[in-house]
Amino acid sequence: MNDHVASTAGGMAKLGAAVVAAGALLAGMMLPFVAGTGLLARDSASLLDALPVELTDQTLNGNTTVLAADGSVITQFYANNRTPVTGEQIPPVMREALISIEDSRFYEHGGVDVQGTLRALGRNLAAGAVEEGGSTLTQQLVKQTLLQTAETPEQRAEATEESIDRKLVEARLALALEERYSKEEILTRYLNIAYFGSGAYGVQAAAQRYFSVDSADLNLAQASVLAGLMQSPAIDSPLVNPENAQSRRDLVLARMHELGYITDAELADTTSQPVVVTAQPNPPNGCIDAAVGGFFCAYLQSYLVDTLGMSQEQLENGGYTIETTLRTDVQRSGDQAVRAAVPMGNSLAGMFTAVQPGTGHVLAMSVNRNYGCNSAADISCESVVLNTAASQGSGSTYKVFTAAAALEQGYSPSYTMTTGDTYVSRVYRDGRDPYDVSNSGGQPTTLDLEGALIRSSNTYFLALEDALGSVEGPVRMAERMGMNFDQANQTPAQQIIDENRGSYTFGAEATSPLDLASAYSTLAANGTQCDPIPVTAITDPNGAPATLPDGTRIDTSDDCVDSAVPARVADTLNQILRRDVEPEYPGQTGAGAYVPGHQIAGKTGTSQDNFSATFVGYTPEYAASVMVLNPKENENVGGFGGGRPATIWNDAMTPILNSAPPVAFRSPDPRA
Repeated sequence: MNDHVASTAGGMAKLGAAVVAAGALLAGMMLPFVAGTGLLARDSASLLDALPVELTDQTLNGNTTVLAADGSVITQFYANNRTPVTGEQIPPVMREALISIEDSRFYEHGGVDVQGTLRALGRNLAAGAVEEGGSTLTQQLVKQTLLQTAETPEQRAEATEESIDRKLVEARLALALEERYSKEEILTRYLNIAYFGSGAYGVQAAAQRYFSVDSADLNLAQASVLAGLMQSPAIDSPLVNPENAQSRRDLVLARMHELGYITDAELADTTSQPVVVTAQPNPPNGCIDAAVGGFFCAYLQSYLVDTLGMSQEQLENGGYTIETTLRTDVQRSGDQAVRAAVPMGNSLAGMFTAVQPGTGHVLAMSVNRNYGCNSAADISCESVVLNTAASQGSGSTYKVFTAAAALEQGYSPSYTMTTGDTYVSRVYRDGRDPYDVSNSGGQPTTLDLEGALIRSSNTYFLALEDALGSVEGPVRMAERMGMNFDQANQTPAQQIIDENRGSYTFGAEATSPLDLASAYSTLAANGTQCDPIPVTAITDPNGAPATLPDGTRIDTSDDCVDSAVPARVADTLNQILRRDVEPEYPGQTGAGAYVPGHQIAGKTGTSQDNFSATFVGYTPEYAASVMVLNPKENENVGGFGGGRPATIWNDAMTPILNSAPPVAFRSPDPRA
């Protein structure tokens, strides 16, 4: 129905239009009918043919709910806050209140109430203002359905156009709707689609918003308030204008009494009380409102759209349940560890990113930032998912790729070279000159592969690249383990190979924290590589697997490749990298990450000029990378990978690892 009329002049203008519309409507409604024994017989076939798909579909699906792995709610996605309910979940008193104030002849008419329209015209003319409308609930359902399913401004304008043609179409569709559906179904659909103000669409959302109860538990006082909101939800809101809300409630109660729905005592008792609300906020909407893991949520949203092919419209209106891989315990532990080491508001960002070996399930994405920004100048928040962005290199963490390529080609962990404090490459160039590197002080000049990896010897690994003859082996190994080089600011893998970049083994390439955690998880899984995935299941409102608009089932299965890295290579590296973390190994760099009683492998890295510091640690059950860097500009982080990054890893993973019995790495098969 129309909103309250602001002035008598405005009301009389609408009256004139209403009189004209009524005459045309009465004539127009005769078109699909034929006379017979003084009654009107519908041409059912032509009426049903007129129904658009929006009106033959079921109730709008409502909010999509995103769940963590433990079943707790992370957030919801919705365009309109709506939670559809069944007819059994709507109490009779709500139905009676609505019918009384909006369409008292609902059970008598066939979709268009000619008698009610004429009666409304008479009352309005007598009052000199629009006090009663002539649209039935069925007509209102038609209008609201077409409006709320409109996809373009033109469709929205067409659904609300104040014209005789639209009224005629609306009337005919209402007649057809009643031909197909029962009165109870129409009433239920209307109560699920109606707007009740304050962002609440449908009776369940309204019951929660104003009274903090489910629709099934609405009482007379509450139902009469909600019914009174139908005409002007903003003007009559009990949150904004309690006096208006009480006046409308009392009008609803009076009509219910007049129609015999409530007794004298119920009328007197309810009208004697003020409107009482117990308001609660609308549910969270989107990743900015996520209860936990805002950056994970944003990564999930991008994954659903860009990888799985869902549309944002599906997310906001599909009513799906999305079960994710997020471990709330790992996420919260990561949040606490990151913010303890790199406080909020620091120009440096700390990122903790965890995945599950053998599945690729993304377990946590922690950042010392709040997700979602309105101001680029506010460094305490961020709208970019830093856990997936490649902004700086990760230093010596790339030496693992070179070591893996060498082991695959038959080099032994005991392969020994003497390199000196500075090594000049025989293969790689730095412009016109040979490429050369030096070690940070005090390292032995003669090392085997195992000792060089533990001590992170620069000279040894440039010499090892020389022995391999090309960076192709290390680059392809990194790709097979899960590294990607496809972001706008990254150099494609083939270009790195073509240019034969000797710096590759020192991690100069811009690196995604998620890629890094994923690649090391391949070692943890004994060579099985799994693409990162944040979702395990998506179901529609009926509990069936969700589909894309073309009917294709959405695939949320794990995407893994067995033996992407030979098991003997993975097992050997796991045992070597344990020595970089666990006690009693001279020269190790990752001791700060060690959790007593657990087998932990890992590797540190620090980029050129200390623009980033990195630690990647893993067990057979968890793999997590930690990077500390300034994502906006180059800044010396003031430390190395074995400092804050290793500490963050330790603080984040200690409670997680200690909550379950330790799991051991597999020993290399001597026969392999």
